[in-house]
Amino acid sequence: MPHSGRFTRERWHDRWQEPWIEHEIERRARSQQTSRWARLWIPVLISLFIQVPGVFVHVVPGQGVRSILREVSPGWLALSLLITLIGPLALIGARRWPGPVIAVTAAAASADLLLFHDVNRPPYVALAFAIVSAIVRGARAWAWISVAAAWVGAVVIALVAGLELPPQRIAAITLGILIVMGVGEGVRTRRDNFREFSRRFAERKQSEVQAERVRIARELHDVLAHSLSQINVQASVGLHLMDAQPDKAKDALASIKDSSKAALDEVRSMLGVLRAEDGADPGAPLVPEPDLSRLAGLAASIEAQGITVDLQNRIATPPPAPAQLALYRIAQESLTNVLRHAKATRVTVLAEEGEGEYRLTVTDDGSGVPSSSNGGRGLLGMHERADLLGGTLQAGPRDGGGFEVRAVIPNRTVISGTKDTP
Repeated sequence: MPHSGRFTRERWHDRWQEPWIEHEIERRARSQQTSRWARLWIPVLISLFIQVPGVFVHVVPGQGVRSILREVSPGWLALSLLITLIGPLALIGARRWPGPVIAVTAAAASADLLLFHDVNRPPYVALAFAIVSAIVRGARAWAWISVAAAWVGAVVIALVAGLELPPQRIAAITLGILIVMGVGEGVRTRRDNFREFSRRFAERKQSEVQAERVRIARELHDVLAHSLSQINVQASVGLHLMDAQPDKAKDALASIKDSSKAALDEVRSMLGVLRAEDGADPGAPLVPEPDLSRLAGLAASIEAQGITVDLQNRIATPPPAPAQLALYRIAQESLTNVLRHAKATRVTVLAEEGEGEYRLTVTDDGSGVPSSSNGGRGLLGMHERADLLGGTLQAGPRDGGGFEVRAVIPNRTVISGTKDTP
C-alpha cells in the first residue's frame, strides 16, 4: 500500500532501525575521503579543457574550426590566455578560500564577456564550478553578492560602452547563472540534511549504547550483590563453626562454591555478549535470563543462611520475559537486603496477578534497612526496573516492624488488548 510523502513517527522509528543506514553513512564518509582529490582537480581540468582551446581557435558557423593565431597580436593573445587561466587556476584554492575564489572568478568571467563579446568563445565554465563550490563550502553570501555584482556591472558597462550584447544572450546567461545557483543550493541542502541525519543517528546510537551499559551494570549489580552477600554470610558461618562443628563448616564452604559458580556463570554469560561480535561468546556458558521459575531456588539459597522464606507464587500464566526478569531481580535485591541488613528471621515473598498488573510483595520481620548502608543504591535500581516497564515500586518500614517492598508491573498484553477493543 503506498504511503504518504510525510514520514510518521512510527515510520521514522522503523527507519532508524534499518541496518543499511549505518553502512550508508560509513560509505559516504569513505567516499568523501577518497574523492577529495577528484573534487578539487576535476573542475580545474574540465575548465582548462573547455576554455583554453577557445583562445587559439574559433568555431565559425558554416566554416568549422578556424585558427586565430595569425589574426590577433601577441599582446591580445596573452591577455586572452591570462583571463582564461584565471578562473581554472583560482579553483585550486576553492577548498581553503571559497569566498575570494568566487569573487576572482566572477570578475574574470565578466572581463572575458566584455573584452570578447564579439567572439564565439566557449562559456566560462570555471564560474559555474566556483559558484557551486562556494555555496557548498559555506560562502553563500560571497557567491550571491560576487556573481550579482559582476553580472550587473558587466551589463551596465556594456550598455554604457555601446557593446553589442543581444537580449537573448543576456537572458541565456542570467538563466544559466540562476540554474547553477539552484544546483549549488540543492547540493548544500542535501549535504546539510545528511550531516544532520548522521548526527542524530550517532546520538541515537550512543544513547542506545548507554542504555545497554546501564542495563548490564544493573544486572551485574544484582548478580554480584546477591551472590557476594551469600558468600560473605556463609564464610562468616564457616569461620565461626570451623573448630566447634567442622561438618557444618564444610557445608558452608560447599554452599560458597555453588554460589560463586552460579555467579561466575551469569557474569561470564553477560560479558560474553559484550566481547563477541556475533552476540555470543563461544567460551561463555549459556545461562538463560532469570524468570519466576527460579524464585524457588532463590528462596532456597536464602533459607540456607538460616532465614525462613515463605514463597507464594500465585501467577498462573507466565508474564512476558521483561516483566519476569524485573520481578525476579526485585525479589533478589529485596532478599539480598534482608540477608545483609535486616537481621530478620522470616521473609514472605508473594507474587500475584491482578487486573492488568503483576504484584510482588516482599516483607520481613527484621529491623529494616539502615540509611547508612549501600542498600539505597539497590532500592534505586529496583525503582528503575519498575519505571522502565511503566510500573511502580514502594519500599519502607512496616508499622508493625520489619520492612516491605511492593512492586507493581502492568501487564502490557492486557493493556494493549483493552486499547484495541472498540
